[in-house]
Amino acid sequence: MMGYWPVLRAFLAAICLAGLGACAETEVVAHAAKGMGGESQVGGYKVGTPYQIAGTWYYPAVDMAYDETGIASWYGADFHGKRTANGEDYDMNALTAAHRTLPMPSIVRVTNLENGRSIKLRVNDRGPFARGRILDVSRRGAQLLGFDTQGTARVRVEILEDESRQVALLAQGKAVVQPGAVAAVPPPAVKTAPVAAPGGATVAKTPDPTLQTARAKPVVATDVAQQPPTADELLGPKDQVAVVAVKPTNLFIQAGAFAEIVNAKRTSARLAGFGPVRVVQVENGNIPLFRVRVGPLVSLEEADRTLNAVAGAGFPEAQIVVD
Repeated sequence: MMGYWPVLRAFLAAICLAGLGACAETEVVAHAAKGMGGESQVGGYKVGTPYQIAGTWYYPAVDMAYDETGIASWYGADFHGKRTANGEDYDMNALTAAHRTLPMPSIVRVTNLENGRSIKLRVNDRGPFARGRILDVSRRGAQLLGFDTQGTARVRVEILEDESRQVALLAQGKAVVQPGAVAAVPPPAVKTAPVAAPGGATVAKTPDPTLQTARAKPVVATDVAQQPPTADELLGPKDQVAVVAVKPTNLFIQAGAFAEIVNAKRTSARLAGFGPVRVVQVENGNIPLFRVRVGPLVSLEEADRTLNAVAGAGFPEAQIVVD
């Protein structure tokens, strides 16, 4: 379905033929893990180095705070059985996805902001490289999210840290610890004695001795060497779809995010000819960040046209956001 994959594969092949070191970047080691209902393949763990496609640079990184909105697409039969970027055979009926920079594998929660349907997917491939798309999901993922017939959807993509760290260990052939499993540690002995309250202080009432405080039982680490969770177990029950409340959304082109308001205003002035421009202040920790956005835009077609125009005006990292 997507025309960028043949271009990407040809691009990588050309680099290898030229004898450049990037060939090593395409080499991964495949692992197989037995999953629920059959064999579920888990490819090698891979983050990767910066790479360039069609003039745009991408910077893979471990980002356990990743939480973005944008447009998702899907890919299916044309790629079924072909090798993914981390060494698996692509299965259009599995719950997987392609992302440009997140570690492979990692687990993300994808929510369709148009109908509220939400599922977990395992990132095992790179893409999409079409401008204005943030995620490519498998055909089955698109079916469960409810956008297989329309081709695209407004989505929120959130990385799930615990599951992502576990599946990364699984891909590296390392022991995987169940969520929250820690070695039991006996509580330290504590002696108590009554202390007189300082003058003027209010003294809390003594708890009713008939009421017992629930004490959490110690958790003993699972024998991870013998019973590690599988990739399927990390994703949860197959075809399980949650439905969450959603509200109407708008499409914007975000040209950039700036730490200095003066830079945001300068960019805003440059974009005045592309439509309504707004500067949105958000907090990045305790540091203010100023996002420059064009919109709202009426349709995805208008958003795609505006994105191409903004990128061509000197903002190649501009992206479509949903808000």
